[in-house]
Amino acid sequence: MNHFFVFNGRRIKKVFFLSVAAILSIAVIWVEKNNLSVFAPHPPAAVYSVPTERKVIALTFDISWGEKRADPILEVLKAKNVNNVTFFLSSPWSKTHPDIVKKITDSGYEIGSHGHKHDNYSQYNDEEIRKQITIADGILKDMTGKAPNLIRMPNGDFDKRVLRIAEELNYKVIQWDTDSLDWKNPGVDTIINRVVNKAHPGDIILLHASDSCKQTHEALPVIIDQLRAKGYEFVTVSQMINQTEMNGKTVEDRSAWNELASPYFT
Repeated sequence: MNHFFVFNGRRIKKVFFLSVAAILSIAVIWVEKNNLSVFAPHPPAAVYSVPTERKVIALTFDISWGEKRADPILEVLKAKNVNNVTFFLSSPWSKTHPDIVKKITDSGYEIGSHGHKHDNYSQYNDEEIRKQITIADGILKDMTGKAPNLIRMPNGDFDKRVLRIAEELNYKVIQWDTDSLDWKNPGVDTIINRVVNKAHPGDIILLHASDSCKQTHEALPVIIDQLRAKGYEFVTVSQMINQTEMNGKTVEDRSAWNELASPYFT
């Protein structure tokens, strides 16, 4: 039996052009998707660490109250010849402790802002967030002679609005990848082991120099010695960011950090 197939030329032509159009559409979407991923501006984000193969670490200290712990920490840093450290200072504390602020600046350490009110800024409206950052900026600039460009939000708390407003005010929001949990005063050895065991290249380490942290100055000499024995070099947060590719861990919207930072002791 013979079979005959009759093809409609117009239909074939139509199907052909539709297929070509579909293929072109898919290609355009694919290209545009890749272009967006390359060229679209990334939303503001907090820096937790910086990817690098260099064995560099940033020791950071938050201070929001008290005057008994900062001096011993500064003495340890001087004795151990650690020249690159970043301190995040709250502005009300700075106003009432100008002598300690001067010691920090005279030592050449980097100063970042720890805000004004020690509160969760994600609970504020945009205007109040801007006000808190701006007030702290003015006070720290007057006291140190230099406007800070790094900020660690009180309690480590932020959301997308806080990140956006901080960026508009030319600030980078700095978090941490290794939390010493020294504010819990868990014991000198516990603090040492937690920091040394968790430390990694490009790490930002959270420590405190407020009076509530009674064991930090005792743990610090051993932390420094053991990290150096592992080949680590201490740098400021700005040095780390400037010297390496800026692709650190980020979080764009995270309002609660109570598991990592105490609202009373940071």
